[in-house]
Amino acid sequence: MDKRFARKLIGVFVICAALVSVSATPGAAAPDADTTGAAAVGAAAVGAAAVGAVTVDNLGPASAVTSTSVAEQVGDRIWTVTSGVSPIQVGAFDPVTRTVDRKITLPTGAGAWAMAHLGADLYVGLYTPGDLYRIDTVSGSATKVAQFGSFIWSIAATPDGKIVAGTYPDGAVHEYDPATGTTKTYGAAVPGEQYVRSIAADATTIYAGVGTKAHLIAIDRATGSRRDVLPAAYADRTFVATLSLSGTTLAAGLSPTGTMLVFDTADLSNPVEVQTPGGDQYVTAITIDAPTGDVYLGTRPSGTLYRYADSTLERLGSPYDGAYFNRIFVDGSTIRAELTSQVVEFDQTSGTFTGTDLGTAGLPPAPEQAMGIAATSTSVLVSGKAGIQVHDLATGTNTRTFLPGEAKTLTPVGRDVYLGVYTLARLWSMKPDGTGLHELSRIGNEQTRPTDEAYDARSRTWLLSTEPDYGKYDGTLTEHYLDTGELEVHRGVVPQQSVRSVATQDGVAYLGGATRNSLGTDPILPEATVVAFDRSRNRTLWEVAPLPDAQSYSDVLVYRGRLYATTDDGRLAVLDPRTGKVLSTVAIGTGQSRLTIARAGLFGTDSKRVFQVVPSRSGPPAVTTVVDGLATQVYGYPLITTSHTGDALYTIKGRDLVRIGNLPGEK
Repeated sequence: MDKRFARKLIGVFVICAALVSVSATPGAAAPDADTTGAAAVGAAAVGAAAVGAVTVDNLGPASAVTSTSVAEQVGDRIWTVTSGVSPIQVGAFDPVTRTVDRKITLPTGAGAWAMAHLGADLYVGLYTPGDLYRIDTVSGSATKVAQFGSFIWSIAATPDGKIVAGTYPDGAVHEYDPATGTTKTYGAAVPGEQYVRSIAADATTIYAGVGTKAHLIAIDRATGSRRDVLPAAYADRTFVATLSLSGTTLAAGLSPTGTMLVFDTADLSNPVEVQTPGGDQYVTAITIDAPTGDVYLGTRPSGTLYRYADSTLERLGSPYDGAYFNRIFVDGSTIRAELTSQVVEFDQTSGTFTGTDLGTAGLPPAPEQAMGIAATSTSVLVSGKAGIQVHDLATGTNTRTFLPGEAKTLTPVGRDVYLGVYTLARLWSMKPDGTGLHELSRIGNEQTRPTDEAYDARSRTWLLSTEPDYGKYDGTLTEHYLDTGELEVHRGVVPQQSVRSVATQDGVAYLGGATRNSLGTDPILPEATVVAFDRSRNRTLWEVAPLPDAQSYSDVLVYRGRLYATTDDGRLAVLDPRTGKVLSTVAIGTGQSRLTIARAGLFGTDSKRVFQVVPSRSGPPAVTTVVDGLATQVYGYPLITTSHTGDALYTIKGRDLVRIGNLPGEK
């Protein structure tokens, strides 16, 4: 059965990626439900335009979010910045009034992971591009002072008033001097590594946390000489992802084992290991309380706050399951933390958290780059950062459901929607209206990013393809049997590649590979392959490389007895699903594309346009444009899905959700 089209009249299901959202309430619970832009998305079509017989109805922002990734305290304000929205907003949160009382718009960048301050000057490091801004928190002025490539992962202030930065993909360390306005570079921290994910500095040394093969590099600021101070016992970790420095105490968080190392910078050779319990994989925030020397840390995926003092790790609590601590602030007996979309305060006496949603505090949701899309009989779901936007088809309103992660795939099955969630390749389910969200399982096997999905109705099996964790090799095909909850994970089923796409029919899974196994790895193979895998016998039927030099198959789909496979460089191959023989090929664009089946035929999008693919009895299929000028802004793959009844398509135009009706039939 095809993975993307469900039509009641003929019993064929569309299985597409889709997402739903619900809002967040203030308090110590998980962000729960906040209505966004209901008026803008009303039940009536907004801006309907006809293109011949085809209609395009704009339904308003596809997904809107207040999502942050970093924070810094300057004076009595906690400053943070939105990510994944445009333009990005820097906001100052007042813990007393619990409001965002100052906002500054930055003209460039897609978001930020890096903040530091020198006196009243706040520095913000952006990504795409890697611009460095100085914000005068007194006057509110913002000035771009430097650019370090395409992505600044981390910045820190030095005692002598400079800013040091760690960047991607050059894996380098840079320095900016506010006194002279000049920059310098220390070059790659570790040759061949792409990420300086964390950074700290004292008067003499810069400490750079590196991945995807973990290193902790101490760089002499005067000479540029360097040494790796991470003990060899931890060389199998992927990242030194978090650093905090106070006096001579340096704390480092290691992924993916949720380990913290505490160093004395006077003697870096013998750190103390602190292992967080319960299977947490990430230490996302570390703060050292200077007066006491106590170390506070937050972990994922449990979302737990800990205190390490007197050689003892103490669990303080969790504001909600899956909380992501961006930054922890300690002010005497008061502990605050900035999370994905909240600022929480921890009461040490009662052991409880009180939270304030940043959206309601004055940093309102804004349209984001969507990550997934799906349609049910009652809703269209669009996923993004930390949530799913649920568009109610009956009322035209929409809400947001909080999700501790990013739903990369959405699979409607009956009265449920199944989600493949990044990070940690977690499996969740919920109802089409965004309620009932709960975790089902985790794929494990060093996998982190779901890439595609399919559903086999005969065996009630949900299939997911995945990409491994940073620096790891071999993706998986995972079969989740809905009736029993059992998981069957096939790693390396597409040899020496990650698995980018999946379709299924008659007990066979068709898998599209990607030569880049994961971020931070180099391809092993010269070109990607497509695999047919017999699910009942757990064996490969055939493996072919249909198109020369193709590096990834962004989609595979079975339609009318043929297997269609699209590449990331805009080509389409039509294969015989029994043998893998290439029947024809055709150019369909210049980039990656996704396909879906509607009642009128086979359609797809490359984020520039929606096109129709009409099979030919001999020769390649005909490809014609149905709607042009989409200029889609999504995070990741192009997004398209078919309505529950099969008579329309949903896709993204700019950052808006659009419905395309009156689809042309095959001629």
